[in-house]
Amino acid sequence: MPLVRIDLSKKHSESFAQEVGEIVYQVMREQINVPNDDKFQIITRHDSSEFNIPQSYLGIEYSEGIIFIQATISFGRSIELKKNLYRAICDSLVNALGVRPQDIFINLLEVNKENWSFGNGEMHYADKV
Repeated sequence: MPLVRIDLSKKHSESFAQEVGEIVYQVMREQINVPNDDKFQIITRHDSSEFNIPQSYLGIEYSEGIIFIQATISFGRSIELKKNLYRAICDSLVNALGVRPQDIFINLLEVNKENWSFGNGEMHYADKV
């Protein structure tokens, strides 16, 4: 059920961007039990002029290589699960792709289950509300 948006610089190749998406999907399957084939992602590569970010925030210094990951998920996961998800995404991107950990920006948006329709104008999780 997650809808994941990944925004990164065009300095990263298309294949790199796809690898980021695959890593995020695999980690979400492992850490928050995302079902098999529940992979809905929008991956956008941007010119550097399209990012308007500070040089640093909360003592974290960013580079042109910053990757924004925003996932819309259903309510119900504990803070501990979310912490583990953030850490696992970061560690996986660092280990697999050499991304600087400081350049991994993650944001979760939580919505009620009735806010999902996967097609056909149906509320697919209606019975889970």
